Order: sequence, then structure tokens, then C-alpha cells
Amino acid sequence: MPAIVNAPTSSIRGGHEESRPRISQPIEYSGSLDTCPQGDLTPVIGREYSGLQIAEVLKSDECDRIIRDLAVTISKRGVVFLRNQDLTPQQMREFGEKLTSLAGCPESSGLHVHPLTEEGSELGDQISVISSEKQKKGGGLTHQLSDTSRLASVGWHTDISFERVPSDYAMLKIHTLPPTGGDTLWASGYEVYDRLSGEMARFLEGLTATHDARFFHDEARRLGNPLRKGVRGSPLNEGDELTAVHPVIRTNPVTGWKSVYVNRGFTRRINGVTKDESDILLQYLFNLVTQNHDAQVRFKWNRNDMAIWDNRSTWHCATYDYAEARAGDRVCSLGEAPYLDTQSKSRRQALGE
Repeated sequence: MPAIVNAPTSSIRGGHEESRPRISQPIEYSGSLDTCPQGDLTPVIGREYSGLQIAEVLKSDECDRIIRDLAVTISKRGVVFLRNQDLTPQQMREFGEKLTSLAGCPESSGLHVHPLTEEGSELGDQISVISSEKQKKGGGLTHQLSDTSRLASVGWHTDISFERVPSDYAMLKIHTLPPTGGDTLWASGYEVYDRLSGEMARFLEGLTATHDARFFHDEARRLGNPLRKGVRGSPLNEGDELTAVHPVIRTNPVTGWKSVYVNRGFTRRINGVTKDESDILLQYLFNLVTQNHDAQVRFKWNRNDMAIWDNRSTWHCATYDYAEARAGDRVCSLGEAPYLDTQSKSRRQALGE
């Protein structure tokens, strides 16, 4: 088990003192998943396990060890896929709490409550329902193509980066599917960082960006539900501002690797440069995500499949190519306030590639 102490601050940029990870070194994989059938889906992102049931893991004597190894694997591979999970939403919540805690999240971090979550939701505040039927009525937590853009790539995002303490891990279990379509794509922030030139990487490491979700105010008014202004899983995530400033390049404490941390869904501006310069830089970084299919993995869902991903080091995008119902349950945990450790490495450096 890794040492659970405050991370060193001498090389840390950004982040809030009260919301730092409890691990001082990357977590080592112990080998508990070696005997489980598995395979990497691309060289840089994605792994699928066969026969691994989270409900059984939660009852296992080796529960903590297995979940910690899963956290390491998810953080290294970006996203992990588990087929045909016999798992209730309440068990998803239990697993999410264990996953983030065993990966060293701050004591003050828990499961996120989305600002648009309805009060008195049947499944509880920490479980979000992802539903195409809700979207057709103007609700839901994700958006299909709008009148302002017909490009599917506008949907790439990382979850809740508008919060001061955003997500570390998220999981989605799909229980209702159309006959075809509805795939989800993920892209690797590690790989995008590695595709920057050395000079560009060093330049971006000195910058922060503003993430903004104030458009949720309009969503809440249209839905007729009050915005959730109370504590949303962390004492730093409170109120109706829905904006945060984070490093453009951040370090994942579980792996110790650097990742690009801006996204089309929420990042509005790179700070410290002119708006024109910010627009050019953001568009370049967004293009690295959307135009490099070899940094992506595409997953075709079957009923009751579950994906678990690291929001610190990936982006994802749903594919809206269906007309029938598609629905699932999502649990999103909170990690640390984003920071850059200038002594951390890129993925390729760490793996000697």
C-alpha cells in the first residue's frame, strides 16, 4: 500500500492546500488482476476484462487490494471496460467510494452531486441518470448536436472540470440500448501531452485555464429545477459560480504522469495570454484530441456493460447516431484539486518509449 501522506509541495503548481492527494508517490500495481482474462484495446488507451464482477469484488477478502489495483490500471490505461455487470446503483456508489479512497483522494472529497441533479432523486444525489429520453425533453446531463454546430466532435469533454475539485474517476453502466449505435469514445490526455513539442509543453506548463459551466443556470431554469448550490461532494464545490481555474497541464498522482487538461465542453479561456492567442491555443489542443484517432478508443456497448475512466487524464464523447432509447447510471467521484508537479514525467518517459 502506498504511503498516505501529504504530497511534497516544492515542485507543485496550482491546487488548493486543503484538497491535495493523500499519496506522496505513484501507486504500485500489486498483481491481483493478473489471472483475470484481459486485453488492451489500443496501444495507448483502454483495457477490457472478462469475467470480473464488481459485486463479487465488493464481497471478497481481497476487496481493497483488487480495487486499488483497478485504480492503478484505470489511471494508466485511461479507461477500463467490464462486460455484463450484475451491479445495482447502490453497489456502484459503494464501489466508487472505495475506488477514490483507496487511490488516495483527499479526506474532504467524496462522490459528486451534479448541479442539475433533482432534489429527492429516486436513486440518490450521487447517482446521475444518463438518458436519451430526458435529452429529448430538454433535460439530462449531456447534449446532442445543437443548431450552432453539426460537428459530433463538439461533445468531447472531461467530467465536471468547472468544479474547483473536479472528478478523478467516473463509471457508467448502460442498461438500455438501441439496436445499433450509441458508442462512446475516449481519448488519452497522456498521449496528447506526448505529442506536444518540448518548447510548447514547457510553455503550456506555466499557464492556467478557466473552466465554466454557467450555462447550467439556463438548463436549470428550463427544467424548472433549482440549481444545486450546496456542497457538491467537496467543501470547495459550493455555490452557483460554476467556474474554476486549473493548470493547462496537470499531474495524475496515481501514475505520476502529465496530461493536457483542457476540454471543449467547459474550458473557455487560457489565462495570461490574449483572447486571440487563447483561442488559437485551445483550438490546437482540441484538434490534437479530435483529429488523432490513434489516441482514441471506441467502445460498443452491450446491455449492462460498465466503463470506468480517469477524468484527470482522458476525454470522452458519446455518439448520437440513434433514435431509440439509451440510458444508464453514472457515479462520479471527486479527487484532488488539479496541480502540476514539475518533476513528474510524461507517459512515454515513464514507460521508456
